[in-house]
Amino acid sequence: MAVEELQSIIKKCQILEEQDFKEEDFGLFQLAGQKCIDEGYIDHLIEIIQDEKNKVIIKNMGWNLVGPIVRCLLWNDKENDKNKYSLMLDLLVKLCNPKELLLGLLELIEEPSGKQISEIILLLLQPLQTVIQKLRNKSYSVGLTLSTIWSQLSLLPVPYTKEQMQTDDYGLCQCCLALIEFTKPFVEEVINDKENSLENEKLKEELLKFCFKSLKCPLLTAQFLEQSEEAGNNPLRCFASAIIGFLSAIGYPFHKMIFNHGKKKKTWNYLEFEEEEDRQLEDSMASLAYLVFVQNISIDQFPMVFSPLYLLQFNMEHIEVFLQRTEESVFSKGLDLLENGLLRLEDNSLLHQYLEIKSFLTVPLGLVKVMTLCPIETLRRKGLAMLQLYINKLDSQGKYTLFRCLLNTSNHSGVEAFIIQNIKNQIDLSLKKASNNKWFTGPQLISLLDLVLFLPEGAETDLLQNSDRIMASLNLLRYLVIKDNEDNPTGLWTELGKIENNFLKPLHTGLNMSKAHYEAEIKNSQENNEVQKSKTLCSVTVGGEEIPNMPPEMQLKVLHSALHTFDLIESVLARVEELIEIKTKSISEENIGIK
Repeated sequence: MAVEELQSIIKKCQILEEQDFKEEDFGLFQLAGQKCIDEGYIDHLIEIIQDEKNKVIIKNMGWNLVGPIVRCLLWNDKENDKNKYSLMLDLLVKLCNPKELLLGLLELIEEPSGKQISEIILLLLQPLQTVIQKLRNKSYSVGLTLSTIWSQLSLLPVPYTKEQMQTDDYGLCQCCLALIEFTKPFVEEVINDKENSLENEKLKEELLKFCFKSLKCPLLTAQFLEQSEEAGNNPLRCFASAIIGFLSAIGYPFHKMIFNHGKKKKTWNYLEFEEEEDRQLEDSMASLAYLVFVQNISIDQFPMVFSPLYLLQFNMEHIEVFLQRTEESVFSKGLDLLENGLLRLEDNSLLHQYLEIKSFLTVPLGLVKVMTLCPIETLRRKGLAMLQLYINKLDSQGKYTLFRCLLNTSNHSGVEAFIIQNIKNQIDLSLKKASNNKWFTGPQLISLLDLVLFLPEGAETDLLQNSDRIMASLNLLRYLVIKDNEDNPTGLWTELGKIENNFLKPLHTGLNMSKAHYEAEIKNSQENNEVQKSKTLCSVTVGGEEIPNMPPEMQLKVLHSALHTFDLIESVLARVEELIEIKTKSISEENIGIK
C-alpha cells in the first residue's frame, strides 16, 4: 500500500514543472516515503530514488526522507538494513537540493541530547561536507555547520582522566578527531585561493571563529598528557595541534594572536568581535597560551627572540583569566602557565614597576583564593608554591609592595602568617648582607611592621581565629629583639613603646579574656556531664558562634585544644617580653657607659 501511494504521488508530479510543485505535494511525498521506510519497503524506495525519471522530484522533495533514514541508521541494528539506509542517504546527498538538504541535516544534529549527540554528528559529518562542497556560498554554510556542531558538542562532558578519554562514553573525543578531517578541505581551500576573494575572506573568518570556539570548548577544560609517547594517543591533544595548525594555515599565526590580545581592537590584524564574543575570546587566548607554553604544542614555530620577562608580561593576562575561573581543571592550568613563566626568570629580577600593571597584582590575589578556597589539597599547595616563587622573583621594593597589598587584602590568618614569615626572611637577608636595604630596615620596615604587630580589634580580637598570624607576628618580634643591636638598624627600639601599646598589652588582655571564657565553657560542660550522658549530642557557644553539634567528649577535646593554643601564644609572648627586658637593660647599660 505504501509503495502504491508513493508511486501515485510521483506519477502526478512527473507531469508537473518544477515550479508547479505545491506544498501539498511535498507533504504527501514525505508521508508516503515515511510509510515505505516504516513498512520495510527499502528496496522499492531505492529504485524510486535511482529512477532517472524521478530526478527532479527527488531533487526538490527527497530531502524530506533524510530524517527518517538517519533515525533508522542510528537505531536499526540489522547490518543488511543499515547498508541499504546508507545507500539511500548517499543517493539523497548526491541528488537533492543542497541548500534544503543542508538545513535538514543541521536540524537533525540539533535534535538529540546526551550520548546521541556524538552518534548523529559522526554519522552526518561526511554528508555535510559533500553537501557544502556543492554550494556556492560556502562561507555561510561552513560557518552555520561548524557553529551548529560546536553548540551541540559543548553540551557534552569533557573527559578529565585518562580512563575517561579511553572509554569516551559520550563520543566527544571521536567527534573532535572527525571534525579535523571535516574542516581540512575548507582550510585547504583558503590556502589555495591566491586571489584572496571576498568569499575566501569570509570563509577564513568562519574558520577562525570555529578555532576560537574550539580553544574554549573543549580545550579550555580538557586535560593533556605531558610530552611522551603516550601523549601522542591523546585525541584532545591531537585536536589542539590541528586547531593551532589551522590558525597558522589560514593566516593567523598563534604567536601574533597571543601578543595582540589585550590591545585595542583597532590595532588587531584579525577579526573584530562583539562584546560577548570578546569576553569569550579571553578564554580562548588563555587556552592557546597554555597549549603553546605549557604543553609545547607547535612551540617549534614560536619565535625565540622574546625575553622571558616579555613572555611573562603577556602571559599574565592569560594567567589572570585562568585564575578567575572556578573549574579546578581550568585554574590549575593558570598555575602551570605561571610556573612556566616564572621559572624562566632569575630571582629578584622582576622589577617593582611591573606591579603597576593590573595583572601583576591580580594574579597573586588569585593565588590567595586558590590557597584558601580550593577544595583540592594538591592545588592549594601548588598555589602556595607559586606565590612563594612569585615573591622570590620580585626585587626588594616589589616584595615590599606585594607584602603590604596581601596583608591589607587577604583576610586570612594563614596567608598573613605566610607573608609575615617572608618579611622575616627579607629582614634576615638585609641584616646579614649589611646592604642597607631600605625596604626591610629603618622607616620603611617600621611602616610594614605597623601592619603586622597589632591586633585588628584590640583585646577583643578572636585570638583562636587569628592564631596563625599572631604566632608568626610574635616569632618575627622575637627575631627582631634578638638580632637588632644598639645601632637599631630595623628601628625596633625606637618604636618599642608603640608596639607594646598596640600589640603586646592588648594581646595579654585578650589571652586572659579568652582563657577565662574557654575555662568556663569546660567547667560548664563537665558540670553538665551527667545530663549530657542522656543525650547523644550537645552544643557549645564559643566566641559568639555555636560549635556544630557533636558528642560531649569531642566538644571537650575542641575546647582543650583551644586552651592549648592560647598557652602556646602565652608562652611565646612571655619569652618575647623576657628578651625585650634583657635587651633594653643591656642597651641602657651600654648607653650610660657600663661595659
